[in-house]
Amino acid sequence: MKMWIVLVFVLVAFRLSALDLTITLTSIPANTPVNDQIYISGSFNNWSVGSPSAIMAFQTNGTRRIVIQNVSGTIEFKFNRGNWDTPEGTASGGFRPNRTYNTANGANLNLTIEGWEDLTGNNGSTANANVFILSNNFSIPQLNRTRKIWMYLPNDYQTAPQKRYPVIYMHDAQNIFDQATSFSGEWQVDETLSLLQTQGNYGAIVVGIDNGGSTRIDEYSPWINTQYGGGQGDEYVSFLVNTLKPYIDQNYRTLVTAPNTGIIGSSMGGLISLYAVSEYPSVFGKGGIFSPSIWFARNSVQSQITSKNYTNTPLRLYFLGGTNESTSMVSDMQNARNAFVGSGVQGTSVSLVTHQDGAHSEWYWRREFGAAYQFLFPAPVQETNDLNELSVLELNIFPNPVLEELNIQSNFEGKLAFSVTNLDGRTIHNGEMIGGNLKLNLNHWASGSYFLNINFKGQNLVRKFQVP
Repeated sequence: MKMWIVLVFVLVAFRLSALDLTITLTSIPANTPVNDQIYISGSFNNWSVGSPSAIMAFQTNGTRRIVIQNVSGTIEFKFNRGNWDTPEGTASGGFRPNRTYNTANGANLNLTIEGWEDLTGNNGSTANANVFILSNNFSIPQLNRTRKIWMYLPNDYQTAPQKRYPVIYMHDAQNIFDQATSFSGEWQVDETLSLLQTQGNYGAIVVGIDNGGSTRIDEYSPWINTQYGGGQGDEYVSFLVNTLKPYIDQNYRTLVTAPNTGIIGSSMGGLISLYAVSEYPSVFGKGGIFSPSIWFARNSVQSQITSKNYTNTPLRLYFLGGTNESTSMVSDMQNARNAFVGSGVQGTSVSLVTHQDGAHSEWYWRREFGAAYQFLFPAPVQETNDLNELSVLELNIFPNPVLEELNIQSNFEGKLAFSVTNLDGRTIHNGEMIGGNLKLNLNHWASGSYFLNINFKGQNLVRKFQVP
């Protein structure tokens, strides 16, 4: 009998804490295109845009309505017309912050949309002069689609023509530079970096990649969540590694090696940043992982990290999250952090920062971006193609043991000859490394111990590796 009482109490408590919220739009702007659907995106659907389930359904009385099932507490949301280029705005077309609603106030909410940011001619751009659009339709051949790419150049890029810079790749570019394109406020990355540089910081280039709207979740996870999607993250990161980064390095004065290349994102962008550094540590040596959606594929994330060996990699990671963002946010980050350290990353190279007031919101990530950047890039690694200028050769190999592909990384961008010998001293392979990075396919090599040999300024550098 007591068990039934407890069960009834739990069910009643659940019903009191969660409800089906009916949201009704009683009025929309007169200039709303007749054929455009109106969507709702918010914390309850992972800010998805363009999904049929998020359409405000037209009613016979002229209103538009949707029922958000099983929600509780305070929710955040915003209306749009199918992508983040068409968000609701103020009556004058300016930026409108996210709406919030506490479900304790009732199960019915009537609202109006005052204006659309894209239909009033009011740009309201807050991007500084160092920001520009590289392309509105940069090709993503791995996914057969295109994307808008932004760039920020340091204050002295034009006046210091011999200087090369670290590069940060960032997702959700609509939100990092410009309030006019942001759906919930911008990060002020350009203002922060410009200010730091006036205070003596070396400076960095930032490459921003717009999210794909309705394809955002798919692109920001290589793993599939049966409820929300995913599964295109590997192709998206391959685009960054094999298409976008080579283009940027070829056309701009960059420091191209992993210690000078970072990737930063939040929420699902934090998840794909985590995947990028874990899968391509020879490309992305710095990772800013803000409020990551590890919950999306928790077991796969742990397996991804623990299956690697990062002992000889330059990884430097910054985890950030609010203690009240979710019940699992902090523990998920701690588990990921511990997995990286357990797989060979130096503990001092991984920072985990939490705040009681931290929120799953742009204002929080904006506030903390500067601290994260300064941890990740305490000083750039100078690269040179001149052997006479380079006094110390840094040489890393990974993974070790290696099953199929050995990654060789150095801080020298020129040409280096190398050889591989076995335990008997017999030369197994000769080759050249150009550009500081080389991938050596060992798929058909016999099991055993091998030695990578590089002669540099009369000194023979040797790195031992194992083929199991």
